[in-house]
Amino acid sequence: MINIHVTDADGAKKELTAISGSQLMNTIRDAGIVEGTCGGMASCGTCHVYIDENWYALTGERTEDEGYMLESLEELVEIKATSRLCCQIILREDHDGLSLTVGPQI
Repeated sequence: MINIHVTDADGAKKELTAISGSQLMNTIRDAGIVEGTCGGMASCGTCHVYIDENWYALTGERTEDEGYMLESLEELVEIKATSRLCCQIILREDHDGLSLTVGPQI
């Protein structure tokens, strides 16, 4: 199991567990913290998170679609260098302890 440390949009801290090979969004959505409206297709932005700087490099590169979606959100919410759509992150064992903050909900 992979432990994920999540700070929700209201500042509450939660620890979630996930399975290697799963989308990060599924774990956070199933806990009722993000919507994940598009089901993981990087087309809605409702799973926007800020990955902790110490973990960002381990989450991989943004996909092209993810980059476009984040650009389209810039007028609505703050996009940071560590912004990701958590639907585009597939969890691995080395993500154990991953820390993130949920972005403002649109």
